[in-house]
Amino acid sequence: MVSGAGALDRRIQFRRFTLSDDGFAQVQAWANHGTPVAASKTDVSDGEKMRSGEVSASLTARFEVRSSVFTRALTAKDALTYNSETFQIYGIKEIGRNRRLEITAGARVDD
Repeated sequence: MVSGAGALDRRIQFRRFTLSDDGFAQVQAWANHGTPVAASKTDVSDGEKMRSGEVSASLTARFEVRSSVFTRALTAKDALTYNSETFQIYGIKEIGRNRRLEITAGARVDD
């Protein structure tokens, strides 16, 4: 059981930026990276966002996942999707001793 974070009852998909050849040139694209991962999700409070100076319309959340070779290789250059929203990863930190990772990420909601 995760203390304070709840069960890993959500599924998130990680995405990785890639370059692919469309026959004419190298094209930038995001592609699914790995298989969906079990996670818990906690929304960051509006008070926390205001204290950090965030002014745009966005949804910031913390996702907690099991630590694995795959999840430890993720970086802030990656993204994740949850519930049809794409979240840019702001930071990843270890929880416990290689047990879980907390991923702080944000999605724009004013587009």
